[in-house]
Amino acid sequence: MSQKKTQTPSQPSDVEIAQAHSLEDIHTIAERAGIPEDALIPFGKTKAKIDVAALKEALHGGVENEESKEATRGKLVLVTAMSPTPAGEGKSTTLIGLADAMSMAGHKTMVAIREPSQGPVMGIKGGAAGGGYAQIVPMEDINLHFTGDMHAITAATNTLAAIIDNHIHHGNALNIDPRRVTWRRCLDVNDRALRNIVTGLGGPAHGTPKEAGFDITAASEIMAILCLATDLEDLKKRISRIVVGQTYDQAPVTAGDLQCAGAITALLKDAINPNLVQTLGGTPALCHGGPFANIAHGCNSLIATTTALDLADVVLTEAGFGSDLGAEKFFDVKSRAGGLDVSAAVVVATVRSLKYNGGVAREDLGAEDLGALKRGMANLERHVSNIRKFGVEPVVALNVFDSDTSAEKKTVLEWGDSIDPAVRVVECRVWAEGGKGAAELAEAVGQVMEQAESGTPDATHAPADSSAADHQGHQIYYPVHGLEASMNTIATEIYGAKDVQLSAQARKDLAFIKRHGWDKLPVVISKTQYSFSDDPTQLGAPTGHTLHVRQLVPKVGAGFVVALTGDVMTLPGLPKRPAAEKIDVDSQGQISGLF
Repeated sequence: MSQKKTQTPSQPSDVEIAQAHSLEDIHTIAERAGIPEDALIPFGKTKAKIDVAALKEALHGGVENEESKEATRGKLVLVTAMSPTPAGEGKSTTLIGLADAMSMAGHKTMVAIREPSQGPVMGIKGGAAGGGYAQIVPMEDINLHFTGDMHAITAATNTLAAIIDNHIHHGNALNIDPRRVTWRRCLDVNDRALRNIVTGLGGPAHGTPKEAGFDITAASEIMAILCLATDLEDLKKRISRIVVGQTYDQAPVTAGDLQCAGAITALLKDAINPNLVQTLGGTPALCHGGPFANIAHGCNSLIATTTALDLADVVLTEAGFGSDLGAEKFFDVKSRAGGLDVSAAVVVATVRSLKYNGGVAREDLGAEDLGALKRGMANLERHVSNIRKFGVEPVVALNVFDSDTSAEKKTVLEWGDSIDPAVRVVECRVWAEGGKGAAELAEAVGQVMEQAESGTPDATHAPADSSAADHQGHQIYYPVHGLEASMNTIATEIYGAKDVQLSAQARKDLAFIKRHGWDKLPVVISKTQYSFSDDPTQLGAPTGHTLHVRQLVPKVGAGFVVALTGDVMTLPGLPKRPAAEKIDVDSQGQISGLF
């Protein structure tokens, strides 16, 4: 997230800083990362795709086994944050600055980060490639179209929707019930008017009328599949398993039944390859995949992360929003799917966000308020505790803003020493100083990685059934125990809730899911990012609440079930004053307004 709140009128904007920077040629960045020329697919001079198959051939001679991977893989650092607030935490900015600091310290470092969605870029954020002097560049390209991955996912999703409608129109040999078609179209735009629509005007030429709707591309199942697939073959298998609806007998219908998995995969054959860019400090960065954490699983692609681990000694990756959303899904979904091991974690916090969680209104966050700051610490402490429940030791990165007072910063540092066990809190100034502003943070993270390498795995918080076959190291629950048990564990252990309550629709969904054997899949809980509860107004660290699940949606291709809670929408709307109003381009093609 861009940290523009630290700027004074005389300071340049994020986009001005990025445009003033002289980018290195992408071939130079690839060489620094150890990517051979044969595996590089340039998109101009400053960005490229990596041919993963060609890279594996170059690195492993086409032969790769678990033993060789473990011997050569780098160390993975997960960057998450406290609960997000309107004040901004700067998680992506901190990650990028930390990566440059690790590079400056002599580590061969890479970034594995998500692609921005055009929805938030045009809606609230106005840009999502870091901020200040801690950005990935070219930031205008990354924020707008980039290499076309989002468009490919959108096209694949909508092609499948068209094939479903066409099948029904031409005789409906699969006996699909138009009332039970669950596959939704998507677009990478915030547009509330398209959440629920009716398609088809009827008659021989216009298709069968039925209820339909759109999700944002970041929430589509194709996005989730692309981000969890291990290769092109796995991608096609997952697409074939997508459940698009039911027959009149209420049997599931899949993309494989429609015989279109190959065509959908063909649309994604280039999009599956990760994108190579650079930080302002010249650190190679893979920017690939962009599911939201409040309505999807919130992590960049597994292919990008594992590719970075094959190339670098230290890889920094992110999980969207706080530990209750992105980090939980990173460990329980992505790490489980890819067998990833995390050596250290960073929890990003700010004085302003702590005060907001302590009850201070947004317009008053610039004033010193130690009482509110101390009350807001409960939120940060919960996130630290959550990360430790996955057997990983975190470092708290206090992302400093100009309005922070000495007393406020001292209070946060003292808090880190006061909790049991203590947690290292480190000030960082990456927006203004880039990698130099994260030197101490890099040292602290390095120490945690060394301790993790020399110590024994922390099994204190491992699930009770340690013999479960699907456990791969850092999960909080076992899907084999069933969907209800998985949701209950997340709600009680991570959210601080007392129980989970299913609506009548959710119970009906659960019966259907159990009937087809999908209740042993992992769960992705779609929840507000602002609170540990499903009520965005419950700030701090609420306990004893009930998690209300209104609907359960099987995403069999992705390999999980989505539990929708509260009033979270899978297609956001634009705010009253969208960021698009500030974005402009001059006659020379120079873009402004992207923060």
